[in-house]
Amino acid sequence: MGQLAFLKMFIIVAISLDVNDNRRHVHVFRKGTRHMRSLAKIWIESNGEKCVEIAESELSTKENNMLTDAINRHWDYINEQITKTFNGEKTVAIDLEK
Repeated sequence: MGQLAFLKMFIIVAISLDVNDNRRHVHVFRKGTRHMRSLAKIWIESNGEKCVEIAESELSTKENNMLTDAINRHWDYINEQITKTFNGEKTVAIDLEK
């Protein structure tokens, strides 16, 4: 699992086992929780083109909007880090609030 970014109380990650999924996406977890269960899955592309949208989520509309807005702003970086995760390379997580 490659940590890609932090945003407030959330960690945005890519999971290397997702390499064969039909659309690139990230998973969102809450920082500091003992049970690592994805709270949201966010598509970042469709047919190879940038397309950020919620696939599934247990979060509020406000939290979903905050996450999708941040992913849109940092899309190139996040997409590059997903590629690194899939290639088994080390990722560098950034703080999306800065």
